[in-house]
Amino acid sequence: MVNPEPPRGSGYGPEGLTYRSAGVDIDAADQLKRRLAARLRELFTGLPARSFGQFAGLYPLPGLPDKILAATVDGVGTKTRIAALLGKFDGLGRDLVHHCVNDLATCGAEPLFMLDYYGTGRLDPEAAEAVVLGVAAACRDWGITLLGGETAEMPGIYVEGEFDLVGCLVGMVDRDSLITGADIGPGDVILGLPSDGLHTNGYSLVRKVFGLDLAGATGTLNRHYSELGQTLGEALLRPHRCYLNEVRRVRRLIKGVAHITGGGIPGNVARVIPESATAVIRVSWEIPPIFRLIAATGRVAQAEMFRVFNMGVGLVFITDPDRAPAVLAELPEAFPMGEVVRAEGDERVKLLLD
Repeated sequence: MVNPEPPRGSGYGPEGLTYRSAGVDIDAADQLKRRLAARLRELFTGLPARSFGQFAGLYPLPGLPDKILAATVDGVGTKTRIAALLGKFDGLGRDLVHHCVNDLATCGAEPLFMLDYYGTGRLDPEAAEAVVLGVAAACRDWGITLLGGETAEMPGIYVEGEFDLVGCLVGMVDRDSLITGADIGPGDVILGLPSDGLHTNGYSLVRKVFGLDLAGATGTLNRHYSELGQTLGEALLRPHRCYLNEVRRVRRLIKGVAHITGGGIPGNVARVIPESATAVIRVSWEIPPIFRLIAATGRVAQAEMFRVFNMGVGLVFITDPDRAPAVLAELPEAFPMGEVVRAEGDERVKLLLD
């Protein structure tokens, strides 16, 4: 992937746009998470290994030693802004549920029930109803019970016309079916499953790249791009794909699973790689047009693109080489991405870019 020259008069400097320039500091967030995880391990002992810092927290059920609860909380970020500009709210519920289901699936858990949070500066009942009913419909599709939630109207905290959507999902996994990644080691194979667009990450940078916080944003979103085969808005609102069925089909064949969300491939694969190993990933798959368009329009550096967006990979499996053919046979969409090697230094993930 090559970053072409920006449009003349675009105002982009030679370094191009970054997530930090759009208001999101990944490094600061990672440092905070590491500090909190270390402190939480001190405060709450006796929990399963890798209970903190993974895609789902783990909690053993008292009196049921063979069962472990898994819980995750996440949101859809500023994808809500795109939905509001276009007046299309129902898809956000699927985004939220699918994101949370995928996080639980990384440890092998089956989802049970969910709670949601809808916060806004001034309540728009029709928009709120469409969003929450979308959450309920997605929950129903995956056998999840939506137990309730919170609707918060906080003028002065949220900008008027904006809203936030967050969900907490709880599931369960048998102890002997728990996927931890603890036995990942040199020689293991890395496989990927394709994403359906941006899913729910990187939208603050997208808004900066395309000027979606400025006048005329709706017209920009309704512009048709031949390379996308649809409008920009349609491409950006594609639902977050759910991978639960795929994980179910290969659960017994894999050692680790990474859901590629905020932090991109390097940040999320690193979460399941032991300190004694490094994941070497060769970027040989075709990068989807939406990411090439973002990079070209904002002159976003290649390394920055990979640490912000999923770049066409929504889920990563790690398995031993003897089982990799069975995984590929079971999941025809899956493709090889690289392998695990012995660590040399602190680098958990090494991207080999074309």
